[in-house]
Amino acid sequence: MIILIFFLTHWFLSLFFQTFFLHRYASHKMFTTSKFWERTFYIMTWVFQGASFLNPRAYAILHRMHHAYSDTEKDPHSPHFFRDVFQMMWHTKIIFQEYVKYNREPETRFKGNYPEWRTVDIMASSMWSRLGFVAFYIAFYVIFATSWWMFLLLPIHFVMGPLHGALVNWCGHKYGYSNFDNGDHSKNTTPFDFFMLGELFQNNHHMHPNSPNFAKRWFELDPVYPVLKFMHWARIIKLRKAI
Repeated sequence: MIILIFFLTHWFLSLFFQTFFLHRYASHKMFTTSKFWERTFYIMTWVFQGASFLNPRAYAILHRMHHAYSDTEKDPHSPHFFRDVFQMMWHTKIIFQEYVKYNREPETRFKGNYPEWRTVDIMASSMWSRLGFVAFYIAFYVIFATSWWMFLLLPIHFVMGPLHGALVNWCGHKYGYSNFDNGDHSKNTTPFDFFMLGELFQNNHHMHPNSPNFAKRWFELDPVYPVLKFMHWARIIKLRKAI
């Protein structure tokens, strides 16, 4: 039971900071916040993504490219140009690392207005940080696992961040229904997207990329949006458009 609680806690906290900080804030600036809270969220993203920390600047650039070139050959992670999800993940990783290392210059329209903290980026992306988290995950399982099959969950901890992104981009552009004709293959995979915290409302999101609420119909639920509304009410953040 302890292992399952740990796994689900890591899954949802890692996913929350990916959708809340990297996606809705870094990529789209759906809300504003103070420098103190921005840096707090930056550190929390590092802690909860752990071994699979994703650089906010590189994430924002790739995500903006994804919107601009959705499901075309210039899309860095459209599932319609790869034979399987692993090939798509590897292709995305190569492009992502080029922006992390400043080996590639993004188009002007994809640059700027994203959080940057070079010191944390260097530490969080270092091999020492990643291996330290890997060692922590392994030690936790050695101490608390009560059955051999639980160790099969360990690799998911190691690649949690990229795995979340792959699930969203693969499933969200192949399976489900569409509310809008966006000129791409974006889909809403499920009307109750609790498991992926609203990220699988891809069709809605591509139609309204700056809306903090990914759900658009009465039967759809984006579980992160009420959290944003509460944080807006508590003045931790200020929603760009509170709807």
